[in-house]
Amino acid sequence: MMAGVASTCEECEGKRFTPEVLTYTLRGKNISEVLGLSVAEAYAFFATGQAHTILGRLRDVGLSYLRLGQPLNTLSGGERQRLKLAIHMAEKSSTYVLDEPTTGLHLADVDKLLALLDQLVEAGNTVVVIEHHQAVMAHADWLIDLGPGGGHDGGRVIFEGTPADLVAKGETLTAEHLREYVGG
Repeated sequence: MMAGVASTCEECEGKRFTPEVLTYTLRGKNISEVLGLSVAEAYAFFATGQAHTILGRLRDVGLSYLRLGQPLNTLSGGERQRLKLAIHMAEKSSTYVLDEPTTGLHLADVDKLLALLDQLVEAGNTVVVIEHHQAVMAHADWLIDLGPGGGHDGGRVIFEGTPADLVAKGETLTAEHLREYVGG
């Protein structure tokens, strides 16, 4: 595979807008500068209104570092899932299915994600998370462990219950790892 080739437009200097469009500003910033803001910076810039609310959701799912104009194809799978989660957070009583949402997250951001998932459950939503991260498993209300292996060696329910039950009585590979994680 060959790496992509990128070159900066000589006319707009990579700003993606004509000079005429760039003359229009909002509180001293043109569209290119606004799209260059991180979610955290934009949350402060748009201090009220719908944009502030939406940016707050992006912040709540741990995406404060993303740039507003960042192309979607530069996001990881976990970032795209959290983006989709932020979009749907305004809906009432939904079911959320997340596949490995902690991928690429710093440990501190995993804690933020867990707090957000708790908020969703407390608001009456159902949250199903497919995850291998021990912190997420230990935090869950209910676990379903599939196995005994991966691919054609798996696919059967080998444990179903609370994380405490899995640690106390489980005889699966997941139980071993979770037991080490919680120190049991």
